[in-house]
Formats: sequence, C-alpha cells, structure tokens
Amino acid sequence: MTGPSPVACKADLVSCKLWSEPQMPGLTMDGDFIIGGIFSIHFYTSSEQNTYTRQPLQLQCSGSMNFRELRFARAMEFTIHEINNRTDLLPGITLGYQIHDSCAAVPMSVKVAFQFANGMEPFYNDTDSCSKSAAAAVPALVGDSSSTPSISISRMLGIFGIPQVSHYATCACLSDKRQFPAFFRTVPNFHHQAVALAKIVKHFGWTWIGAVRSDSDYGNYGMAAFLKAAQEEGICVEYSEAFSRTDPRSKVERVANVIRRSTARVIVAFLPTGEMRFLLEELTRQAPPPLQWIGSDAWIIEPEFLRFNMFAGAIGFGIPRSVIPGLREFLLDLSPEQALISPLLTEFWESSFSCSLIGSSEGARECDGSEDIRALQNPYTDTSQLRVTNLVYKATYAIAHAIHGVICNDTQCDKSAKFTPWQILDQLKKVNFTTKNGYQVSFDSSGDPVATYELLNWQIRKDGGLYCVNVGYYDSSKPRGQEFSISRTISWMGGQTEVPRSVCSESCPPGARKAVQKGKPVCCYDCIPCAEGEISNKTDSLNCVSCPSEFWPNNQQDSCLPKPVEFLSWDDTLSIILTMFSITGAFIAVCVAVVFYQHKTSPIVRANNSELSFLLLFSLTLCFLCSLTFIGRPFEWSCMLRHTAFGITFVLCISCVLGKTIVVLMAFRATIPGSNAMKWFGPQQQRISVVTFTLIQVLICVLWLTISPPLPFKNLNHYKERIILECGLGSAVGFWAVLGYIGFLALLCFILAFLARKLPDNFNEAKFITFSMLIFCAVWVTFIPAYVSSPGKFTVAVEIFAILASSFGLIICIFAPKCFIIMFRPEQNTKKRLMGKGSS
Repeated sequence: MTGPSPVACKADLVSCKLWSEPQMPGLTMDGDFIIGGIFSIHFYTSSEQNTYTRQPLQLQCSGSMNFRELRFARAMEFTIHEINNRTDLLPGITLGYQIHDSCAAVPMSVKVAFQFANGMEPFYNDTDSCSKSAAAAVPALVGDSSSTPSISISRMLGIFGIPQVSHYATCACLSDKRQFPAFFRTVPNFHHQAVALAKIVKHFGWTWIGAVRSDSDYGNYGMAAFLKAAQEEGICVEYSEAFSRTDPRSKVERVANVIRRSTARVIVAFLPTGEMRFLLEELTRQAPPPLQWIGSDAWIIEPEFLRFNMFAGAIGFGIPRSVIPGLREFLLDLSPEQALISPLLTEFWESSFSCSLIGSSEGARECDGSEDIRALQNPYTDTSQLRVTNLVYKATYAIAHAIHGVICNDTQCDKSAKFTPWQILDQLKKVNFTTKNGYQVSFDSSGDPVATYELLNWQIRKDGGLYCVNVGYYDSSKPRGQEFSISRTISWMGGQTEVPRSVCSESCPPGARKAVQKGKPVCCYDCIPCAEGEISNKTDSLNCVSCPSEFWPNNQQDSCLPKPVEFLSWDDTLSIILTMFSITGAFIAVCVAVVFYQHKTSPIVRANNSELSFLLLFSLTLCFLCSLTFIGRPFEWSCMLRHTAFGITFVLCISCVLGKTIVVLMAFRATIPGSNAMKWFGPQQQRISVVTFTLIQVLICVLWLTISPPLPFKNLNHYKERIILECGLGSAVGFWAVLGYIGFLALLCFILAFLARKLPDNFNEAKFITFSMLIFCAVWVTFIPAYVSSPGKFTVAVEIFAILASSFGLIICIFAPKCFIIMFRPEQNTKKRLMGKGSS
C-alpha cells in the first residue's frame, strides 16, 4: 500500500511541530489495513506551551466523557471484528483501526487528520524536521460526529483523496463535491430534515414559531435550510437566536429570556446535545410558559434529556432505530484488565464506578473487582434504541466494501496490493450492499444516503417520566406529497391530546381577507371584511374576488349566489291592483257599450256619431286590456306585443276621438247658410281617417319590429344586488316615434276640441273631449320623467298607470255625462234639449 507524501510544513519549526506532534490513539488494533476513526468523546480541549523554550503546543482533551460517543467508537471496533470474522468480505484480510478523540474541537480534529494523512507511527524520531516520510496514510476513516470538525477534516484530507465517511455530520454544505470531494456519510444531510420539519410545522397549522440554533456550521446551515423551507410553507419566525456552549453565560441567559417572553408556543431547536444541555440548564432556573418543542435529530434521540419534563410532548425527526446483533455483548464484555489497555476505557471504568484502576486516579478508592458493568445504566450500555450507532456500523462496512472492491477479485484478496486512497474513493461511490442486520447502504452523487427519518414523540409514562415513541415516518425517496406519514396518536406539550395553537393572528374566516400589519411578519395581520360585491370562500384568503355579474355575495360574503331576478310578476301586490283596475276599466267600457247599444236610437247616442262611439269604446277596451301585457316575466313575444299593442290601440282610440271632434266642428259649420262641410266629412270619410291614422302607427310598429325590436334583457346596472328583467326598447327611435305619433294626434285633437268648446249647444261634446285630451296629455307628459327615473319593476308600473289613467280619463270625460243622462235624466235625452230649444 502506498500513500501520499507527507504534508508540507511551514518554515517555522514550532508551527510544524504543532500539527505533526502525534496524538496517542484512544483505541487501536493492528491489521493488514488500518481504518481511522474520529469521535467526539470529550467536549473540551486544553493546551500548554512554553513560550520561552518554544516547545510545541500540546492539545489535550478534557472535561467529562461522552459515554454515547464512546459507544460509537466501540461500535466501530465491533464492526471491524465482525468483518474480520466473515469469509465473504475481505477473505484472508485483517482490518485494524486507530480511533482518536477529537474533543468536538476543530484544532484537535485537524491535528488528528494531519496524523492520519502523514502516517500512523506514534512518534517521529526526527525532532528537527518535518520532512521525513512516515508510514502510509490510512485508506479511509470514519467520523467525525459533528459537522464543524468534519468540515475541517474533509478540507484537508480531500487534498490527498483520503475518503472520510461520517456517521453524524449533517451539514448540507458537505454535499458540495467541489469543496469536499472525499466526503461521504451514512446520515442524511439536514436539508432533508429541515424540509421535513417545515412540513410537520405546516401540517399542524403552526405559523408562528421561535427558532434556536447553535452558532456552528450545523446550527447555522441547518437553521438557514429550515427557515427557507418554512418561508415556502408560509411559516413566520418570531425570533431566531444563536449561541455556542463556549459563549459567556450572559449570552445563553439572553436567549433563554427571549424564549420566556415570546408569544410563539412552538420552538424549533437546531442544537447539538452540548448546546441543548446548556440551554436547558438555563431554562430550568425560571421555567418558561409551556412550549411545544420541535427537535433536530441531534438531541431528539438523546435519552439524557428525557429527564426534563419541560420536553413533554416534544416531537422531531430522528435516525431510524435499529438492532445490531451481538453489539451489547461486545460492549459489556469489558474487564478491568481490558480497560487498562486504553486510556479511554480506563477513564470510562473509573468514571462509571468512581474508583481507581491501579492508582491511576489520585484520591479515589481502588477498584476491587466487585464492579459489574452489566449493572450500569448509562448511554454506553443503553442499546435499546440504536440509531446513530447503526450509522457507524454502516460507515465501517462501506469502507470495508470499498477496500474489497480494490484488492479482491471473485475468489481472493491480495493483502500486498498497492493502491492509493483515490481508488478507495472511487469504490465508495459505487458501493451498494445490505448490512448483516438488513440495512441498505449506498451513496448518491453528493455522497449522501437516502433520507429516512422516524417521527419521534416524547410522551409521559404513568409514573410521570418521559419515553420516546415512534409516531410517524419520513422517506425522501417516496413521491412528492407522500414522504411524510403519521401512524400513531401524538401527545403534545404537557401531555395534552389536542394540537396546541401557535399563531401570531387568528385565522381570517371566509368573507374576509388578510391585511398585513405594518412592520410585522406576514403571519401578523388584521382581518378586513370583503368589500361590497366581493367574497372570500376560504380561510386566510389573501384577496377577495368579485362575484360574476349575475351573482351577488351572501350575507357572510363567503359564496356567490345568483342575483334575484326582479320583474312585475302576477303575484305582486302592485300587479294585482293594476290588474283589477285594468279589468274594471275594460268592464266599464263594455257596460257603456251595452248601454249605448240599448239606447242606440236615443237622440244623445245618435247625435254623437254612434259608429265612432262604439269604435272608441272598443279601442278603450283594448287599451285597458293591453296594460295586462306589461305584467309577468318578459319574453320575446310579450315584449314585442306590449309595445305594439299599446301604440296601435291608443292611436285607434285617439283617431276615434279626433274623428268625433272633427264631426262636431263640421256639424256646426254645416248650420251656416251655403255650407256643405258635412258633405266632405261624412261617415265614409270618418272611417277612412280612423283607418289611415291607425295604419300609419301600424307601419311605424312594423318598421320598429323589423329593424330593432324590443327584446327582454337583464339590467345589471340599476341595482348591484339584483337583476331587473325588463323589455329593452331595441330601437329607441322606434319607441319614441310610437309615443310621438300618439302625442301628435292627442295634441291635434286637443286643439280642435278647444276651438269647438264654446259652440252653442246644451250638450257640447267638444267640451268633454277637451277635458279628456287635457287629462290625456297631462298624464303622458308626466309619464316621460317618471318612466325614465323609476327603478326596476316600477318602470313598468308607471307605464301601466299612464295607460290606465289616460284610458279612464277618456272614458269618464267622454262617456260618463252621456250615460248619466241616459240612465238618470231620460227627460233630457231629447232632440230639442240637445239643440238648446227645450226648457231646462
């Protein structure tokens, strides 16, 4: 096996030794090929440097041990032992390992990475130069557990093509192959988790949330991805705070106070376990109001936090739980003698049992052999929910399969084969296998696996404690919209069964729209009722929409209903009254005709041109009845009928009156000696004049109906909330020509009657015709403005009223005096009386 050249060091010898001084591995085993491992087993580093003698800077891990990370490191040990015992994978090859503690710190991680790149000798013999070649570099390594150290490691190892397979570095930035060509991972990048978290927040209707993150690559990149996804889902963030566990306590206290004062009841925490621990310790000093915690995978799967009742109801996505057969037995198969082999295991044993192995800890009692590791209850021995541990298992297997692909053929492997890390890198891109415990392992073009998560919920047990329950699943490989599913009932904050609400403003009901409050996020808004004629038919509408022209909003303004169609219907009270008057008028005309017919030989009937009188009564009957055509729903035939019938019958009526007026004038002209006026306007001429005047109106109506007839139309402009169904005029010229012709005849008749009003007869008909025409003209002159200004169905009512009023005026003025004489004053119904020669 060949490796790259040693790392070029700086000219400054002290700087060179700063990075080249090797760190003793925490766990090690020899083999044909050595796989590196980096785990954050401690949380702090300490350093010592003599500034006078310019001795190299010594980085040391300090602080309490993370037993969970130690379990990850030992899981890598277990996996390599399992691989070495297999005959189908790397047969005849023994894998070894060197596992180091990065302390979750970048300086220590870089130091270990340099050691892996330079070689694996524990010490360098040449203390004056860095140029001496060391043993070959590792072909690949597993780790680190955090994104920030992994970024630093990958930037350096990528130069030499040494593959790094992380089990828990989730930063999406590491998927950029231009920057990190040698980086792979068995954990999904947090972009998928951020999208999944945004979807679950949206799913439960939370639009007003708080956000807390660690001030690191994991927290900053993760929260940025979540905020972007949340914005696309219409979710608003009241606050977004960041802190680091190395910050002063005042910074953490400020973040805690922001959480306590916020109005958002849901908080999304993108925090590693270390930062989460610091935040919880601060929050427990003064508990905030009940909060619905949404957790990232870094802490939602951490059993340590189950002791905080503040987290009751917390939900979040975690790595799927798994089972690794034989791992628990391997972890528990540890004796004091074996613990002494490694400083890490020695520290674990002494920390767990509070004793000293062979005086390694001052002031502590010596371990006496009564310590039972199986009785321990800590993250090291807890294998009930193996999640990240399984990712270490898969990462180690991936490297083994890549080495197998380089040095092995179908039947055997060549342990003396020479290869470079670049070849391992190429093989890692192609791996696709199933682990012994049944999990698929492969990498996409970005070095990432398929994103799968369990939706975890921290529920309250009967004894008041918390336990983690799998209530759903997320699989990014499924079709869009089907990635997320919930399979069990979720317990919410404080053990509630109902989904808590977290909104800046309550939802706007249908019938209103949202108006964003000035200077606030879009989730803070006022609900403004829709304007007149507009609706919103769903909750939280951004805009109101206008109803179609023939529709109008209901009272709630959440739906459009067809506008009521208004016309003068038969069951309308006004229609009933007008109908009664119309029928009454027609009945009176018929009665007058009957009376005239019964007394047709009487002087008063004969003296007033009985033929024209009967024709006038007939036309008046039609005038009364034609008003009925204006009542009811307008149709094409009724619109054409009502206007033409009205125009023709009234012309017929006025023609008869005009004929009677001319007869009166001619009759008195005939009394002048030598006059033969009656000769030129006898009965024949009277009939021709009536027919001629009427035919002219008929011609006007025919032209009107031919060119542009009156048709029904829906008037949408007069009223906003209802439709007026009326007869359109069609040609306004035709309509006003009909009315104008009637007015012309009426005016002519009025003038002639007015001229004959003082003729010397006891019963001068011209006087009554004058009154009738005066009433007729007055009615139709006032009709025009009333017709134009009357709304809706009252337009038609005004027209009917004008027809009835003018008809009643004619029949009363012309026929009422005659009927009164015939019925009640028969003694005056004599020729002498009519000629003014009888006594009164």
